[in-house]
Amino acid sequence: MSRLDELRRELRALPAPAWRAHLAAHSGLPGPRANLELARAAAEEAPQLAGDDDEYLALCGAVGLGRLLAEGDPAAAPSLRRLADDDRWRVREGVAMGLQRLGDDDLQRLLDLAAGWAAEPSALAQRAAVAGVCEPRLLRQPAAAVISAPPLKTAAVISAPPLKTAAHQALDLLDTVTGALAARTDGGRRDPAVRVLRQALGYCWSVAVAALPAEGFDRLGRWAGSDDGDVRWVLRENLGKARLRRADPATVARLRELVG
Repeated sequence: MSRLDELRRELRALPAPAWRAHLAAHSGLPGPRANLELARAAAEEAPQLAGDDDEYLALCGAVGLGRLLAEGDPAAAPSLRRLADDDRWRVREGVAMGLQRLGDDDLQRLLDLAAGWAAEPSALAQRAAVAGVCEPRLLRQPAAAVISAPPLKTAAVISAPPLKTAAHQALDLLDTVTGALAARTDGGRRDPAVRVLRQALGYCWSVAVAALPAEGFDRLGRWAGSDDGDVRWVLRENLGKARLRRADPATVARLRELVG
């Protein structure tokens, strides 16, 4: 039995009124790290916690919405989207985990949902989209990572469109959101939400590039020519990540010279 299964069994053994106290006692808070394993277990058992005033319980509930979304609950997606704009950073982390919970069951649905959020003006929605998708375990999925090409409609169509892996779609998502960051006005960039987005882009690129190095480094190379200060900061942060140095140290060194 996995640790997650053990935690779920412990929770199911508790009477409902004891849940809050149990989760609070084992949350890991106050402290630098919340108990995310317990949050994942609670998410499988009590998604109704999403609206809780307690930050840790709301985190658990946000992950639980990801499970409901995977199960087809039509109300889960808008509820999770609202929490993406929550003022509490741990709740926003729960949103990213909830998206990843969806991706564990239906990766393409996650990618489609994230693309919609990335097209919104909200910096926090964009942040949730890239943080939710740029998770190594998702981008390594071999079976779910390929989109089926649409059927041919007429005999005049010679070939189907090329297939895209999840990592390729993650790079498309990052291009979209990085472009949106570069398009923001100087005044808008002082918004704390935009700074949160910039921090996410500062590591998410490295995850997607490590999953698809040839294409990923090519995308980074295109952005390396940008004169936008925030974009160059994002590139410097990612080029400092060990996963990229392991993937292609020579290209990393060349790009670091370009971005300064």
